[in-house]
Amino acid sequence: MTSKTVTGILLDEKVSYSLHEVCRVCGSETEWVIELVEHGILQPSGQRRQEWQFGGSSLHTALKARRLQHDLGLNLAGVALALDLLDEIEVLRSRLGMLDADDK
Repeated sequence: MTSKTVTGILLDEKVSYSLHEVCRVCGSETEWVIELVEHGILQPSGQRRQEWQFGGSSLHTALKARRLQHDLGLNLAGVALALDLLDEIEVLRSRLGMLDADDK
């Protein structure tokens, strides 16, 4: 039997993360997170940047965006498109799973 080690970050959707915390976790500059917001990739709560708060799913999205940029060399428009397509795949797989369950 082979053993695999899985690492990750446990995210709680009830916890909010500040702009600074998102930057720290992603290893990014503030401007990069601001650009994610400007491209509609992240939607913080709060009016001013100093008040922005991000949920766990936003932090997860920012981490995926960082990997897409780093691994595939995508610009932010490409990242936004890739994230939309990945979300659509997830929805379709879920629907397919429900259909498979109904057939059994």
